[in-house]
Amino acid sequence: MPSLPQEGVIQGPSPLDLNTELPYQSTMKRKVRKKKKKGTITANVAGTKFEIVRLVIDEMGFMKTPDEDETSNLIWCDSAVQQEKISELQNYQRINHFPGMGEICRKDFLARNMTKMIKSRPLDYTFVPRTWIFPAEYTQFQNYVKELKKKRKQKTFIVKPANGAMGHGISLIRNGDKLPSQDHLIVQEYIEKPFLMEGYKFDLRIYILVTSCDPLKIFLYHDGLVRMGTEKYIPPNESNLTQLYMHLTNYSVNKHNERFERDETENKGSKRSIKWFTEFLQANQHDVAKFWSDISELVVKTLIVAEPHVLHAYRMCRPGQPPGSESVCFEVLGFDILLDRKLKPWLLEINRAPSFGTDQKIDYDVKRGVLLNALKLLNIRTSDKRRNLAKQKAEAQRRLYGQNSIKRLLPGSSDWEQQRHQLERRKEELKERLAQVRKQISREEHENRHMGNYRRIYPPEDKALLEKYENLLAVAFQTFLSGRAASFQRELNNPLKRMKEEDILDLLEQCEIDDEKLMGKTTKIRGPKGRITHYVVKLFKNT
Repeated sequence: MPSLPQEGVIQGPSPLDLNTELPYQSTMKRKVRKKKKKGTITANVAGTKFEIVRLVIDEMGFMKTPDEDETSNLIWCDSAVQQEKISELQNYQRINHFPGMGEICRKDFLARNMTKMIKSRPLDYTFVPRTWIFPAEYTQFQNYVKELKKKRKQKTFIVKPANGAMGHGISLIRNGDKLPSQDHLIVQEYIEKPFLMEGYKFDLRIYILVTSCDPLKIFLYHDGLVRMGTEKYIPPNESNLTQLYMHLTNYSVNKHNERFERDETENKGSKRSIKWFTEFLQANQHDVAKFWSDISELVVKTLIVAEPHVLHAYRMCRPGQPPGSESVCFEVLGFDILLDRKLKPWLLEINRAPSFGTDQKIDYDVKRGVLLNALKLLNIRTSDKRRNLAKQKAEAQRRLYGQNSIKRLLPGSSDWEQQRHQLERRKEELKERLAQVRKQISREEHENRHMGNYRRIYPPEDKALLEKYENLLAVAFQTFLSGRAASFQRELNNPLKRMKEEDILDLLEQCEIDDEKLMGKTTKIRGPKGRITHYVVKLFKNT
């Protein structure tokens, strides 16, 4: 196996190394850091080495803060952040990583969690190559190899370090007997019949934006990168297993080959755009709509596997935060997907810190769009910090003076008092949920106006598809929740989480009717759709 050059680790951006960090230079002028003005959105980008992030921050009109400033509206870090950091964030802040996302971004964790879902729903998770985690599944792998020998079949396997990256340590084997039994490895069946372009194997880098885990919201960017091998593809045999430029599509591997072609256009060279690729598919009478549908389904089903882990970790970091509140976390993920000769997508891996290096113009064009559209979707506002402080002050006063709180039920209370108390609690719960629903509607309206080149793939508009995904989510949570706290299970199963605005208003109407019956009052004249107009106006004029 040829040795791969070790890539240098860039410690951080500086005026001296910007040319190596951003080989493609844009014509956009850098903004000079100005004195902070009232009403300015601030961003701390001390945690990134990628200059394109700083350029997009400037283009958005955000003001970059000193490295030590922890109060910025936006905090961007290349690597995953500690859960303590997420716990310390104020509600107006945003950081570009979720806790718990490593459950699908480490190769061994992804394999383990996918295996659990495959056992429960095998027909829904056919997009992952058969995988073994060493050393735990070494025996199972050897038994599989023995069965192949009995049938006189031979398969190729790709071997990867459990927590590797950038193609380092990857090899191909056909003889499983030679594998060490105690090393921490991921072994997968190699997809021997990939879809080829101009005789080369390639993979797709798909960019995904997750803006919330409660509720789950997923957006797919309708462009990306096509990354090609640099040696013409020949199905694996004993003589070419070590030709990594043929079998691996990692850019970090192939850029070292002298045959790597750099081109400033999107339709030539060893790196191209997915926009061009979809045009290529269309020109060759392939179903582009099905291509995007298959990719979307693969992404959503994969993130469904992660959702219980992410939601639980997020709740642990943000205790007491009402469900449906504005998320302080978001994440841009890089999905690496391989197409077989029938154009079926196969998941290779997921990067929670995808490279935003811009070695070529195509990198700059695609990644600038990914970042710019993502920040516009987040809807970070200058008023967020002020509103957060005002809300904290109001909550402190409420706790101090007991305003708007429901009176405690005294021991020995009558049946009538108990019923009134239950109704009051029910109304408070419904009011809170109604406010959350209305905020969610407002957020969706903003997203619909500012999606740019993103498309919302979860929740989908198709009701049948949504029901299918919700069933998979239920299975994922059932697997995750076994042995978990009963209170967490009850919260996730709360029927109010799925109710729409009109459903909650109907329940509030019924609460008011029941309350008036208890008080011996006559029910008021109802408004449209049978709701009590005076009650709704009085109760929600300030929401």
